[in-house]
Amino acid sequence: MADPDGEDAPPVFGPTALATPANLVTVARIAASPVFIVMIVSWGARWATFVVGFAIAMTDYLDGWLARRHGTTRAGAFLDPLADKVLVLGGMAALVWNGQFHAVPVIVIAARELLISAYRSRAGRQGITVPATKLAKWKTFVQLWAIGFAVMPPLATNAHWVATLTLWLAVALTVWTGWSYLRSARGVAADQLGDGASD
Repeated sequence: MADPDGEDAPPVFGPTALATPANLVTVARIAASPVFIVMIVSWGARWATFVVGFAIAMTDYLDGWLARRHGTTRAGAFLDPLADKVLVLGGMAALVWNGQFHAVPVIVIAARELLISAYRSRAGRQGITVPATKLAKWKTFVQLWAIGFAVMPPLATNAHWVATLTLWLAVALTVWTGWSYLRSARGVAADQLGDGASD
């Protein structure tokens, strides 16, 4: 029997659905990210900038909860990581522009994210869904906190090394998870499409 909140009920949406509550929240996160980016460039480290960025980032948990409640979709599996990348790469680029982040670690992160996005897009066209791993979720969490620490006024002014250290930790996690994705790509394809898909 399903519980009163519907957590054990059958999925409301199938894997091919597009206009789901979770996907709408994800699209809203993508649309709101430029506001945060402009705030970084225009205002720098202010509490208003931090609060807006934090609020946008927290919608990731909301769309995840909605997806688990109503059913995951292929569109969501593609859009959710894309939303994270728009927020992370846009925020980091703005911080490079302001001189708060060095370009090299951000370029490394951007290269990995774009490479994996291209892989996800190609896999999606072949009907392959590549779910995010737990470590990849932690990678995104650390990336976002690197940005958050950089726009948090007390740390930006008195302890910017916290943001810098977090950024380099994000680089390490980003490179490692990227390698792990590519290393397991053939196995994922074989599992979902059969042995011939990995040829």
